[in-house]
Amino acid sequence: MTDTRPRLLPLETVRNFRDFGGYDSRYGGRVKMGQLYRSGHHAEASEADLAQMAALGIHVQADLRRPDEREKQKSRFQAPVTITHDGGRESEAPHMRFLMQMEVDADAADQWMVEYYEAAPFKAHHVAMFRDWFGHLAALPGDAAGLVNCAAGKDRTGILCALTHHVLGVGETDLRADYDLTNRAVDVDSRLPEAAAYFNQMLGREYPAEVYRPFMGVHLRYLDKAFGAIFSRAGSLDGYLADTLNVDETMQVEIRRRLIER
Repeated sequence: MTDTRPRLLPLETVRNFRDFGGYDSRYGGRVKMGQLYRSGHHAEASEADLAQMAALGIHVQADLRRPDEREKQKSRFQAPVTITHDGGRESEAPHMRFLMQMEVDADAADQWMVEYYEAAPFKAHHVAMFRDWFGHLAALPGDAAGLVNCAAGKDRTGILCALTHHVLGVGETDLRADYDLTNRAVDVDSRLPEAAAYFNQMLGREYPAEVYRPFMGVHLRYLDKAFGAIFSRAGSLDGYLADTLNVDETMQVEIRRRLIER
């Protein structure tokens, strides 16, 4: 029976909150809904948002933000098990430092994001948090849920959720569609002009709105670049999982046992 629960959860102030279960698995059955969530940060979560999140039974949370991000935007939500890492500290957000350069156009912004995705799967703090996420999924109790978040819930979160889908046997079409869903979940086209005006005022720039698109939404080409870097350095997604993340076949089988319904 198809699960009819909504994939997008319209919280008041937490952006891009959604269920990334519910897809068919090549291992038979479907990934369970109600046990895998992804979102942006929770620093501005309303009381209603917190109540709604608490009702989801989230047991483990991978907060992929850098320590400086967590300090500047303190989360109002914390799962019983919260995965963080103290590596990767920056004095300011790398994309904001990039935008403060003398000459930035839409093509340069797009290339910056490409290079970010190529590096992201192998950053030491990402590797550690990705590894911990899969370890906790393999031990997820009962019908408890897991949550992946970063600042916007699109890039770091997108990579880890795509890897989770791969472990669970989600097909490429669904895996890519779920990644791309960020653009609808945050309504990038409608929000872009207002966001560009805000950032231009903050930066003292007059950049066209399209300069900011890569930092607000996603592009399937970016995920392809991350996977391309994984294939180049690790040989395959499975090689990356086993050799870089230490997520062996035994752990993957246990994750599938817990999160696929047949």
